[in-house]
Amino acid sequence: MRTLPALGAAGAAVLLTAAVGATATAAPTPPPAPKPQITDAAVDKAVAHLDRTVEDMMRRTGVPGVSVAVVHDDEVVHIKGYGLRRTGESAKVGPDTVFQIASVSKPVTSTVLAGALTDPAEFDRHTTLPGFSLKDPWVTDHVTTADLLSHRSGLPDHAGDLLEDLGYDQAYILDHLRLEPLSPFRASYAYTNFGFTAAAEAVARAKGTSWQKLSADTLFKPAGMTRTSTEFSDFINSPDHAATHVKNADGTWSPRFVRDPDAQAPAGGVSSTATDMARWLRLQLSGGTLDGKRIIPADALARTHLPEIVSQPTNAVGTTSFYGLGWNVGYDGAGRLRLSHSGGFELGANTNVTMLPLERLGIVVLTNGAPVGLPDAVALDFFDYAEHGKVSTDWLPLTAAAYAAALTPPGAPTTDYAHPPTGAQPARDSAAYTGTYDNPYYGKATVTADDKGALTLALGPEPLRFPLTHYDGDTFSFMTAGENAVGRTGVVFADGTLRVEYLDANHLGTFTQQ
Repeated sequence: MRTLPALGAAGAAVLLTAAVGATATAAPTPPPAPKPQITDAAVDKAVAHLDRTVEDMMRRTGVPGVSVAVVHDDEVVHIKGYGLRRTGESAKVGPDTVFQIASVSKPVTSTVLAGALTDPAEFDRHTTLPGFSLKDPWVTDHVTTADLLSHRSGLPDHAGDLLEDLGYDQAYILDHLRLEPLSPFRASYAYTNFGFTAAAEAVARAKGTSWQKLSADTLFKPAGMTRTSTEFSDFINSPDHAATHVKNADGTWSPRFVRDPDAQAPAGGVSSTATDMARWLRLQLSGGTLDGKRIIPADALARTHLPEIVSQPTNAVGTTSFYGLGWNVGYDGAGRLRLSHSGGFELGANTNVTMLPLERLGIVVLTNGAPVGLPDAVALDFFDYAEHGKVSTDWLPLTAAAYAAALTPPGAPTTDYAHPPTGAQPARDSAAYTGTYDNPYYGKATVTADDKGALTLALGPEPLRFPLTHYDGDTFSFMTAGENAVGRTGVVFADGTLRVEYLDANHLGTFTQQ
């Protein structure tokens, strides 16, 4: 794939047809290189619509706070905050308000790694990190930084995220990825925060430092990103930070949860501002320089922009999507490279960055609301105006539907545990269920009963405690919690085991009584 970095699907098809039909003496003629198409006036028109677009989408969704920056030709042509940092309070969002940027952390991280590794070939070196291995020893011995950053290691989708929800730390999670089943190595794409995290932590370890210090020394300090950090404590202690919000049943939004992503800091733990992200956009669009100073080697940065694996053979607009090193990579009908990434915490954040490097044009949208598609829709609307002078469709319902589909986890229950079946069988005496159960992946589970026989399941290192509600016979249920909560899930007791349904998507959710 890397031999055709500037071709879209149509261009590749033209080239392939020419090659097949050519004689032995006639070399195929490649299509012409794409040229910039967006004028300064078109960008000005798109920027002029931004206020209206953002305010309309905030009204339609109720998202409390938004911050937006646009960069064109190495200039910040728009930067502004909208709405409130926290509902129920008067403090406004500004360009320097700190947001959790969730998975937009990934292209920021790949920028750090480009600066740390300096040589593009270093991304293809074997990844070595004490305490990290994969189920197949051969894959463990051959997996590279690029494999992990592009989600082609074979790890299943979001491997390790449920361990994080239960309170396990990074070391425990990375160590237990060795138990996850693998898909074909380098032939399958599955998005994994902790595979990505392992790659970044391995580079930091090889450099003899922490990930937090490597990020600060390699990118944040040299680029003047003074309010950007990979540590949750810096975010939550900032006096000007945007609280995370979730939507209530009545349509209002509340700051009901706090999301600490330190365990997956390289993949989702960055916090930043529109001001700082605009500096990072300028660096990206200028090939690694900022204010006349070389920050990141150009060839190493360019490597992060190349497609590494197909992520969607056919996407919503009928073209192929790829994943690079921390970036979604695509090519439009004119052959122009388009880079983007979205981020979302179901506990209260949603972000997007989109760039057309050939046009030296990019936008970043940060919000303090759980994912409902607003940042992606703002970015799509903006590029519509910049490229076509008008909006081609109402993007918000489309992006909202895409998030709703993407955020339905594989462990979502198919049974309505809130309503036991007619003729449900009674449970046995509580003593038949109490005790300690063990699981090589999820650790210890404890079931206890109070003096009335009501059962509680304890999971994780703290542990987290979940009251069990009887459903039918030896089947109970409880309300899940955390970033990957799925509502009410089943717990089935059988022959000295208990199986937790939402933990069992990869067949790792059965605990054995000790």
